[in-house]
Amino acid sequence: MKQSLYILIFVLTPYISSWAQAESDRVRITIEGSVRGKENLTPIAGVEVSTDKGEYTLTNALGAFKIKAAIGDVLIFESPDFEIVQHRITSDEEVDVLVEGYVQAPKEYTSKRKVGRSALNHRRYLDSANYYKQKDLEKSIDFIAKSIANLGKRGNKTELSESLSALGEIYAFHRQYDLAITNFKDALAARKSTKTHLLLAQAYVNNTEFDKAASELTPFINVRNLTPSQRVTLYETLGDANRGLSNFAKAEDFYREGLKIAEKNQISPKIIDLNSKIGDSYASQDKLVEAEGFYANSLNLSRAAAPQRVVKENEKIADFYNEKNRFDEEIQLRKQSLDELKQLPKEGVNQGNISKTNSDTITSQRINYKIANAYISQNKLDEAIPYLQRSIVEADTDNDLVVKKDATRKLSEVYKYKGEFGRALESYQNYVAVVDSLYVRKEQEISRAARFNREIATKQNRISSLEQERQLSQSKYDLALTEQELFEVTSKRQKWIIYTLLMGIFLLASTAFFFYRSNKQQQLANNLLALKSLRTQMNPHFIFNALNSVNNFIAKSDERSANRFLSDFSVLMRSVLENSEEDFIPLSKELELLELYVKLEHSRFSDKFDYQIDVDSSIDIEAFQIPPMLLQPYVENAIWHGLRYKKTKGFLKIQMNSLGGDTLTIEIVDNGIGRKKSAQLKTQNQKKQKSKGMGNIKKRLEILNGMYKNKIEVNVTDYDENGTGTKVSLKLKK
Repeated sequence: MKQSLYILIFVLTPYISSWAQAESDRVRITIEGSVRGKENLTPIAGVEVSTDKGEYTLTNALGAFKIKAAIGDVLIFESPDFEIVQHRITSDEEVDVLVEGYVQAPKEYTSKRKVGRSALNHRRYLDSANYYKQKDLEKSIDFIAKSIANLGKRGNKTELSESLSALGEIYAFHRQYDLAITNFKDALAARKSTKTHLLLAQAYVNNTEFDKAASELTPFINVRNLTPSQRVTLYETLGDANRGLSNFAKAEDFYREGLKIAEKNQISPKIIDLNSKIGDSYASQDKLVEAEGFYANSLNLSRAAAPQRVVKENEKIADFYNEKNRFDEEIQLRKQSLDELKQLPKEGVNQGNISKTNSDTITSQRINYKIANAYISQNKLDEAIPYLQRSIVEADTDNDLVVKKDATRKLSEVYKYKGEFGRALESYQNYVAVVDSLYVRKEQEISRAARFNREIATKQNRISSLEQERQLSQSKYDLALTEQELFEVTSKRQKWIIYTLLMGIFLLASTAFFFYRSNKQQQLANNLLALKSLRTQMNPHFIFNALNSVNNFIAKSDERSANRFLSDFSVLMRSVLENSEEDFIPLSKELELLELYVKLEHSRFSDKFDYQIDVDSSIDIEAFQIPPMLLQPYVENAIWHGLRYKKTKGFLKIQMNSLGGDTLTIEIVDNGIGRKKSAQLKTQNQKKQKSKGMGNIKKRLEILNGMYKNKIEVNVTDYDENGTGTKVSLKLKK
């Protein structure tokens, strides 16, 4: 007779143990047992019983279970009625779980109580997330994660949609529009909602994806059950999208429709917004009279709303006057803004509706600077100087280095035009000092931004994992429930031997299939995880030197070159991050990234090499797919280890030729010093870096070729017989 092992589980203080297991020869046996209350031996049905090797079942109405396992496997018991418990199998004993303190409540009452408590906690987490939305982004996201975890493995899709939509709003508030769009889409996948559709469209507009915004909202024009506020937002967002597409006539029509509804329902903030936006649309078309009329409306309406809004509208109209060279009117209006601003809190007026940043804030130093520029445009230099001086003092007080830099440089230029070269030199020296301080701050901001983005990515991945785990658990539950029902039906017909035999064969085949599929899925998951890790690795040597180049430009006061280089560098890094989740991208996009990378390297080593990129005109580069950033390491090796050490100016050539309808070759050729000479010159550290970079590419190709049936071939040879130069040949299939 088998011995019985009893595990006492306390509802409040459970005993949980975990063990590590090495893979060995496994002999599978059937483990039987039950889960019951300790005091009255009440069976507990629906307990999830699984092993650490993937087997899964549920306890039946009698609290009993059967599961296949091997000696050394860990049994895992999960239920809302007690904490998770684990037990390592040491023999073929029965495993009886006794839950101390378990009292079976009426089924209906228990269900309602649990649902109510879960819904209450979910709402509290969302409220906390909204509270911290403007104050602490990380805390806000953490509360969203808690709200999703609170839903459980079979959580309510409505509440899940609410959590994901709230997360999208948080990201939109902090201008993380890509992440906002992703979460709004996930929210809509869980549950359709008009509010979420509107939020998604607004995120598209803010992300300059105007076509997508228009496509998202067009079907809602004929929807009748929208609230007045929703319909105003619908027409306003459609107007924004069409204005972004330069469809000004459509934009004005949508704005006017929204304005009618807002006026009818006395939605004051939207009445001001829509008058102002109609003015913007007319101004974009140089319809000055119409623009001034609607700007005047928005200004008059804002006087009755809030002082902050008056200043905002004043400055918008002043900017309009500046664009039309109406400097006297601009100056008068900005002076009014200064008077209004004195009545407001010191931090100024936020212009946008997303977040408060220096670039989005109306401050006295910015207004004084703009007044000075208007005077300078009229060649009234003496009138401009006091405003520039006040702008510098106020910017210094507020630690606004950007405005201080611009105002100090402008003051130096004014003194130079007046022939006061001593003051001009003094102002220019002050400008240089401000630039140095600003550079230090920018470095700190870049570092903080990088750290912030890493933290946000981690939190987003955690939320995605929670949702994936919930979906997987739902599938496991449904599958286990189906299997349980099937078992109960077949148990009634065990007298029929032949049927039992057939069922046994079916179960054996199913187990083999699920085991095979599980192994395949695990292998795929491992490959995807490895690819994700390898894809995100970019040579830090390039990033470091790129930033040094920016530093060099700034040190030379070559702001234009620094901005241009930094802009190209940011485009490259953004594209690398956007493509990091993809196994393959279109060859056309890879070529764009490669051209941008070579351009950046050539700007740094223009004296070392020239380059040429030739693509056979017969190749349809949109039809081919290639792993992202696959070519960049080979080009980087050619530049850094071949061409950089060449005494004379070298040449880099990238050429693509067709080998037929579904195959092409990509050749990366340089006439540098060659592989052998380069190896002799390298330091030990450089050898390690190269090995790591080439090893990364080799691993990626091995995984991808295994997943997609030998799609890519790579061959590296010397370009010349004398050992100089290097030629990298890649064969790519559709």
